[in-house]
Amino acid sequence: MSKKLTTRDEDYSKWYNELVVKADLAENSAVRGCMVIKPYGYAIWEKIQAELDRMFKETGHQNAYFPLFIPKSLFEAEEKNAEGFAKECAIVTHYRLQNDPDRPGKLRVDPDAKLEEELIVRPTSEAIIWSTYKGWIQSYRDLPILVNQWANVVRWEMRTRLFLRTAEFLWQEGHTAHATKAEAIKEAELMNNVYATFVENFMAIPVIKGVKTDTERFAGAVETYCIEALMQDGKALQAGTSHFLGQNFSKAFDVKFATQEGTQEYVWATSWGVSTRLMGALIMTHSDDHGLVLPPNLAPNQVVIVPIYKNDEQLEEITTLVNVIVGELRSKGITVKFDDRTTFRPGAKFAQHELQGVPLRMAIGPKDLENGTVELARRDTMTKEVISIDNLTARVESLMTEIQTALYTKALDYRDSHMTEVNDFESFKTVLEEKGGFISAHWDGTAETEAKIKELTKATIRCIPMDNDTQSGDCVYTGKPSKRRVLFAKAY
Repeated sequence: MSKKLTTRDEDYSKWYNELVVKADLAENSAVRGCMVIKPYGYAIWEKIQAELDRMFKETGHQNAYFPLFIPKSLFEAEEKNAEGFAKECAIVTHYRLQNDPDRPGKLRVDPDAKLEEELIVRPTSEAIIWSTYKGWIQSYRDLPILVNQWANVVRWEMRTRLFLRTAEFLWQEGHTAHATKAEAIKEAELMNNVYATFVENFMAIPVIKGVKTDTERFAGAVETYCIEALMQDGKALQAGTSHFLGQNFSKAFDVKFATQEGTQEYVWATSWGVSTRLMGALIMTHSDDHGLVLPPNLAPNQVVIVPIYKNDEQLEEITTLVNVIVGELRSKGITVKFDDRTTFRPGAKFAQHELQGVPLRMAIGPKDLENGTVELARRDTMTKEVISIDNLTARVESLMTEIQTALYTKALDYRDSHMTEVNDFESFKTVLEEKGGFISAHWDGTAETEAKIKELTKATIRCIPMDNDTQSGDCVYTGKPSKRRVLFAKAY
C-alpha cells in the first residue's frame, strides 16, 4: 500500500485530491479538465442515481433523453440563459477530418466540412428541451409534463478538481411544464425538498434549504431554490438547485397551450438538477485522515468479510460459515462482500477497506470458528467488538442504522457549531478567517453590497434560508435597513 494520506490539517485540498485517487474513486484523464470515474467511485454514483431515480418516479416523473448538441440559434433564444453559460460553452464547427498533406500521418479539420450552423455541446438542456416541448404541447390536456434525464454536460471550466468541478460531469436534470404559476412553483419547491430528503437521509449530510439572491440565481430563472451543506474545512457546498423558470423559456420558444376557457397562454416551467458534485460532498463531509467514510445507505458494500487463516483447510471451513452469513445478511437487504483474495494478506485487506470507507468490517479466523464468534470493526468510530454468531444478523442490522445516524449527527453538530450570527463587518471578517462556516448576517438587499462583500472577503451569500423569520436589522456592511438575515460563507 502507498504511503499514508496527507492529513486534513496539513493541507485539506491535497488530502481531498489524494483520497479521491487512492480510494480508487476517480482520476484525471487524458482530456484536460475531465475525469475517469473508476468502478468503485461509479458504484457509489450508481447508488446515488438509483435512490434519486426512485424518488423522482414516486413523485410522478418519467425519464427521457435529449440530444447532446444544441443548435446555436436555439441556445441563443433565451438571452439570460445564453449569456450565463456563454463563457463555458464548447462549440462544434466542423463535422469531418482529413489527412494533413503537410504532416504525413496527421489529421486536420476539413475546411469544406464546416457546419451550416454551429452546435453547442450542452452545458444545460433548457433550450433543446423547450424547442421540443413546442411540438408536445397544444392543450391544457397535455400538461403537466414531468420529465427528467440522466446525462452528461460540458462546461469549459478553467480550474478543475475531481468531482467538484470538471469540464464534463454526470448529472440529472428535470424539466417540467405546467398550466399555472402556482403549480410550477409548487413543483420547484417539491423537488428542492426531494433533494434535501435524499441528501440528509442517504448521504447523512444536513442541509439548509433556501433561495438564491438575484446575483446567484440560475441564468434564465425567476427563482432558484437550493440546498447548502457545510464541509469539514468550513466551506459551503451547493448540493442541489431547483429553478422556477416562470414563462421565460416558453416565451422564448413560443410554447403556448389552449386553456379550458379557450384562451392561449404561455406554459410555466421548472428545471432542477444535482450532479457528481455530490460525490465531493460525500467525501468532504464524513471522511478522515485514514480515508473515505461512507454512510451505509450509499456504500456499495455495507459489510466486508475478511478470512484469517493459515492453510487451505482453514479457509474452506471459514468459507462454509461465510456462505451462511452472507445469505442471511443479503436476505435482510444488506450488501456484503467476501474478500477471499489469496494475493493479499489480511492486514493489506483491512487497510484497503478502511481507505475505501466500508462501514463495517467482519474478520473470521480459526479461533472464531471454535468460539462461535466474529470480530466487527466500525469504520466511522474505528472501534471493534467480538460477538456471537447467533446474534450476528440482528447486530449488523442495528449497526447499519447506528452508523448512518451517527454520521448525520456528527455532521450536524459540526454544522451547528459553525453557524455564527454577527452584526458588524469586523466580526464578520474575523469569524470568516478564524472559524469559517456559515455566517448569519443582515444584508441590505443590493447587488452592489453583495459584490463588495465578495470582493473584500471572498464570501458569497449562499442562500436566504426558507425557515428564517423576517427580522429587521442593519446591514453588516453598509448599515442600511435590512429585512432579514442571510447566510454567507466561502464556498466550493
